[in-house]
Amino acid sequence: MLASISKASAQSVWMAWESVFDQITKLRSASVKKFGICKLVIRRHHGKSVECHDGHWIQSGDWVGELHLDNRQVLELSREVGADRAALLTARMLRRSMKQISHAMETDPELAQVKALTGITLLHRGIIHGLGFELHPLESKGFRMFSTYYLRLLLRVLHPVGRGRMKQNAPKLVPKMLMMTRQSLFLRYNKETAA
Repeated sequence: MLASISKASAQSVWMAWESVFDQITKLRSASVKKFGICKLVIRRHHGKSVECHDGHWIQSGDWVGELHLDNRQVLELSREVGADRAALLTARMLRRSMKQISHAMETDPELAQVKALTGITLLHRGIIHGLGFELHPLESKGFRMFSTYYLRLLLRVLHPVGRGRMKQNAPKLVPKMLMMTRQSLFLRYNKETAA
C-alpha cells in the first residue's frame, strides 16, 4: 500500500516536471505539434553530421522533428489496462502517429524544411520495433551519460515494475538516437496509407 502511494506521488512529481519541461521545450524550438501519442518538436540538429542508411546526410543546423512520447497518455494507459497491454497499445498508437506525421510533413508548409525525424530512447528493442527508425549511437559521452540516467529514471518512475526491470535489464538499457529521413518516412508510411 505504502509503496503504491509513494509510486503515485513520484509519478505526480514527474508529470509536474514534464509540464515545466514542455514550456522550456517550446522556448528552445521553432514550434511543437501534437500527433496522437507523440509531440513533434521542430528544432535544428546540433552535433556531428549523421549519414543515414538511405544515403542522405543530416548536418548540424538542418531542421529536424524531435519525437517525444506523451508520457501522461502512456501513464494513464498503464493505470487503466496494465503495463503489458499498455505497451502494445502504445506501439499501435505510435504507428498511427507516424502516419499522421508523414501526412503532415507532405501538406504542412511549416514542416517543409524538416529533413528527418529524430529521438532518443532506451526502448529501441521493444516499443519502436518495426517503425522504420535507424539506430545511431550517441556520440557525446556527456550527453550519453545524462540521457542514460534521465531515461532510466523515467522508466523507473513511470513503469509499474520499473525498478525490477531496471535491475534485470540495465546492461541492455542504453540510449540510442533514432533517425528517419523525410524520404524514408514517406516511402514507408505513404505506402502503408495507400494499402
